[in-house]
Amino acid sequence: MTNAAQHSDPLGIALVRLNDVAGRMKLEPGITEKLRYCKRCLIVSIPVKMDSGDVSVFTGYRVQHNVDRGPSKGGIRYHPGVTLDLMKAMAMLMTWKCAVVGIPYGGAKGGVVCNPKEMSLGELERMTRRYTTEIIDMIGPERDIPAPDVATNPQVMAWIMDTYSMNKGYVVPGVVTGKPISIGGSAGRLEATGRGLGFIVRETARRLKMTVQGARVVIQGFGNVGGAAAHLLWQMGAKIIGVSEIQGGVVDEKGLPVDRMLEWRTKNGSIGDFKEGERIPRDKVLELDCDFLLPCALEEAITEANAGRISAKVIAEGANAPVTPEADVILDGKGVVVLPDILANAGGVIVSYLEWVQGLQELYWSEDEVNSELEKVMVRSCNEVWDLAQREKASLRMAAYMLAVGRVADAIRLRGIYP
Repeated sequence: MTNAAQHSDPLGIALVRLNDVAGRMKLEPGITEKLRYCKRCLIVSIPVKMDSGDVSVFTGYRVQHNVDRGPSKGGIRYHPGVTLDLMKAMAMLMTWKCAVVGIPYGGAKGGVVCNPKEMSLGELERMTRRYTTEIIDMIGPERDIPAPDVATNPQVMAWIMDTYSMNKGYVVPGVVTGKPISIGGSAGRLEATGRGLGFIVRETARRLKMTVQGARVVIQGFGNVGGAAAHLLWQMGAKIIGVSEIQGGVVDEKGLPVDRMLEWRTKNGSIGDFKEGERIPRDKVLELDCDFLLPCALEEAITEANAGRISAKVIAEGANAPVTPEADVILDGKGVVVLPDILANAGGVIVSYLEWVQGLQELYWSEDEVNSELEKVMVRSCNEVWDLAQREKASLRMAAYMLAVGRVADAIRLRGIYP
């Protein structure tokens, strides 16, 4: 999506969000100042021998925003749009996300500037192993636990775990989450973000006296998050009337066949040539008239440039930071309910936490147990945010930030500033 790819000022947006909530809460200036800065930022060069025999050097980052509530946690992204400021902004979002759902982590983020679609599996493996080696002093099960993000997956996590373990001399499954189940991953992790998003949509429908059964849903992005959310909502009886990926969008007012679309995407890698439904430009999917719009692609999908054309009743942010502050103002004026990313897409980090716990205990749970725990945490967190929003007469985003920032601020007060 055009806007999403630009990442105009991701860190500036994150700081605007922090400043707004700090002002609303009358947070101590010293705590606000501490939270404006990331604890640690590492920039590394990653020389990789390509299949051609030539050597290419990639730039990688790992950023830790805050560790007052526990070790830092955050994904690793392979994308041409990766920047240091983007990693800082995403690390800050992860701090709030972990806090709002009550997980004892701080926020981190990492990434490599590359186009994985133009790289072979061998090149990706060599790049991943060298990147892991370069950041190895920052990560670890008690320090900073990476996970998948855009264009990374369980295989990438397996390479990171193996590289870290080979350097340590023993197997360390807890260094990453989102691993394959056969080497210590958790059942239910792959679909967790989308599943959690579905739970939040269901609970919001209940709060708004709407029903998921028959609700008209539009999803931007049909990867792990959008695909899993689509499948769960479709099973609940929702009509998925529009879906888009980078190649374009597919629309059917009667409801798209989600099961066949997922099978098609698994087989072909995208829904670009899916034979059913009507084709429309990818950005137009965001503007379809619907009950629930789920932006599940990249940042800044909805800005002041297109917010006025949004026709959804509810937006549930499956991606990180898909709605800009300027767009929030426009959407609020239109009466659109926005379910903020730090709540709506927290399912992935919740199950990552469960995977980490399982790895430390060497005691693994069934998928039903994992999904049940995920549902409990998402429902509890959703209710806490809704209740605070109603008490404070605040937006759901402001309420989520008040909960999250308040919990991190409490940890800072209790621990103090060393030395």
